[in-house]
Amino acid sequence: MGLFDKIKKSLFGKKEDEGEKQEQKPEKKDETQEAEQATEPSDTNPEVKSVEEAEEKFEHPKELEQEEAATEPKQAESETEPEVEEENDEPEKTQQELYEKGLAKTNQGFGAKLNAFFAKFRTVDEDFFDDLEDLLIESDVGYETAEELTDELRDEAKLQKAKTRDQLKEVIVQKLVELYDQNGNADDEKLNYNPDHKPNIYLFVGVNGAGKTTTIGKLAKRFKDQGKKVILAAADTFRAGAVEQLEEWGRRVDVPVVTGAEKADPASVVYDATKQAIDGQADYLLVDTAGRLQNKKNLMSELEKIQRTIKKLAPEQPTETLLVLDGSTGQNALLQAKDFDKTTKLTGLVLTKLDGSSKGGVVLAIRNEMKLPVKLVGLGEKPEDLADFDAANYAIGLFHGLV
Repeated sequence: MGLFDKIKKSLFGKKEDEGEKQEQKPEKKDETQEAEQATEPSDTNPEVKSVEEAEEKFEHPKELEQEEAATEPKQAESETEPEVEEENDEPEKTQQELYEKGLAKTNQGFGAKLNAFFAKFRTVDEDFFDDLEDLLIESDVGYETAEELTDELRDEAKLQKAKTRDQLKEVIVQKLVELYDQNGNADDEKLNYNPDHKPNIYLFVGVNGAGKTTTIGKLAKRFKDQGKKVILAAADTFRAGAVEQLEEWGRRVDVPVVTGAEKADPASVVYDATKQAIDGQADYLLVDTAGRLQNKKNLMSELEKIQRTIKKLAPEQPTETLLVLDGSTGQNALLQAKDFDKTTKLTGLVLTKLDGSSKGGVVLAIRNEMKLPVKLVGLGEKPEDLADFDAANYAIGLFHGLV
């Protein structure tokens, strides 16, 4: 089953099922239906904490531990839920629900624009497609991608003779999904791991505030829970508190953190960490790097030096060079990706803070213009909310409730 077929089955299949239920129970109208509609917003809009709250928690992990201790009984109950779902053999449903909840704000922002657009259109003419192109640009899919999509939609709408709102929405969703699907291989979206090349070194790059350190901490917990031996390297030696933040994550997830002297040369920290990981036969070495503004030449030179240092000890490494992007920055994320890729030859992207953003369309722009796969997405504050990227679930979460 192709990517769009899977999405269509989920999105349009649900719609058909709802239609059948309504036909079977025509008497449910008036007061009952009005009551259901009145309660709909509170049921469908999940509580999403602000980006500021999420950043504050992860900048102060000690305070977070105190909060966790104070609420331990409640968390114990919630932690049992994933185990029950696994016993029911419904991992895909669980993953899909995670995406739908995590992308709720993106879904509402994009969906509101799309539905408002279709509510006012009268005829499918040039003005319709011009306005649609503007809508796509506002949704952060990028100028180049929006123009390409609109041209394809003109042809596809004529070919399929799509005239009604629902028909046109389905064509738009199909072309958006196909655009993503044709620009890469789904296998590239998976994190690489080679058991014969230990340690597998993951180099994390990106500007300050994107969420590199938090992403590393969450990923370290995942690998540790899988029984892997993990080491962290605190090579962000210039940002105040960066080393301490990574050390705190190391304590929380019980993995060692290699550090250097205050404001030490980042490459020297990476050298020590790489040597320790090789000697200790670690499965993973996760390297945190500095993140000053990406247009500063000294930062890019520093990243190049780190890569050269790694290759001196482990010529086949790094396994992954991942750019961590704040998903709420929209088109600025695309510009960052282009700048970093010139220096570090990225293997993939991590999009964070999508649960607090309405700019999820940037995934399409990056995929279309750079052919880079998204490998991880941040859909919430908890470690388990750092999810492997799944194009189908992402699209379902993005378009859920729109068609």
